[in-house]
Amino acid sequence: MHKFKLTFLLLTTLIFAACDQNKKPSTDEGAKSSTAAQPDAATSKTVLFFGDSLTAGYGLDDPSEAFPGVIKDKIDSLKLPYKVVNAGLSGETTAGGNARLSWLLKQKVDIFILELGANDGLRGIPVSETSKNLQSIIDKVKAKYPEVKIVLLGMQVPPNMGADYANKFKAVYPDLTAKNHAQLVPFLLQGVAGISALNQADGIHPTAQGAKIVANNVWDVLKGVL
Repeated sequence: MHKFKLTFLLLTTLIFAACDQNKKPSTDEGAKSSTAAQPDAATSKTVLFFGDSLTAGYGLDDPSEAFPGVIKDKIDSLKLPYKVVNAGLSGETTAGGNARLSWLLKQKVDIFILELGANDGLRGIPVSETSKNLQSIIDKVKAKYPEVKIVLLGMQVPPNMGADYANKFKAVYPDLTAKNHAQLVPFLLQGVAGISALNQADGIHPTAQGAKIVANNVWDVLKGVL
């Protein structure tokens, strides 16, 4: 029974993280910038969230309910000198993210939060390719802004993808974290995936309350980086 629950949890996690581009997302595709009540632009720094539907806030009533929006509210309440940019895009893969990154880097980035890979896992893309794309994204950010701080948001795939694939996929995030001297949120959806009360009617996308828990998972690491 324990094995069944674990399998269900991980499977739900992957489906939830994957995006359905045929459905209407809660945010426009592309970057969303939240700048209300921010410090003077000359002194503020930028936190860029770069990811897929989890970052974009798929299915939520307002972009501010997505976990980057919840974190923005925390930053504002503490009067920290940061603005938050939400660059989540529904359906994004690591290859897609790598291809669209450059134009986002036209703005100064001080903290780069990378949330990609789940859609690769759903498609069974070789783990080596996912890792290569994620590293390329990190390299581009560091090349443009050498002092940038990187935070990786870890994801997982279900065991039915095969134990070898699942283990290698899970290991990508801590491996890249160590290689790039970054920070890691081990599992972004901890405490949310597979819990019906924290997901929307489709059972796979988080409610606003679920997004708050996801935000707390990220905040536990991010607060030490800010």
